[in-house]
Amino acid sequence: MKNLALFFLTFVFSLNIYANTVSDKEKDALIKFYHATNGSHWKIKWNLALSVSTWYGVQIENGKVVAINLADNNLKGELPFELGELKNLEILCLSKNELQGNLPGSLYTISTLKILLLNNNKFSGNLSPEIINFQALQNLSLFDNNFEGGIPKELEKLHNLSEMNLSYNHFKGSASKDLISLDALNMTMFDENGNPFLIEINTEKETTLITKNE
Repeated sequence: MKNLALFFLTFVFSLNIYANTVSDKEKDALIKFYHATNGSHWKIKWNLALSVSTWYGVQIENGKVVAINLADNNLKGELPFELGELKNLEILCLSKNELQGNLPGSLYTISTLKILLLNNNKFSGNLSPEIINFQALQNLSLFDNNFEGGIPKELEKLHNLSEMNLSYNHFKGSASKDLISLDALNMTMFDENGNPFLIEINTEKETTLITKNE
């Protein structure tokens, strides 16, 4: 009986270890992310010699990285292409840091993303039409960055999107009334002189593709 109990405890312990062990590919992606964003100078650093399950801000479920929350942690640099290897990521919160550059194309391949918070950084460049791949996305915050170009119409096809803030960037052009209504600041942008202006409402046709919380 004693041996049976010992076997059971060993079995449960091994299951817990397995559940908190990610693949080499995901671990390597996290390490690349750490180095690319100046990890040695983060407020709360990762000890790369320890298990990924001990790394601050990383959530693992069934051996998969499902969430990264490193808001206000002194991240600097650009997001690496390898970030796209985190195929099961549901939450990515990197707000209030000093990240810059374009969003890597690989990010748009993570179709499981539900929450993407990149506000209060220094990101730039255009948003790719590939944003349509974020079919599970519920909350998108790009507030206070340096994004430019047009607002992708593909955003209107994200049926689960119920919260969004694109304001205080350099987007131009127009957007649908439904899309603008998701932004609490009605998409207030900055022009080339730093003056605020409101994105125009596209009144050519109404769209009902956005699902909003009442």
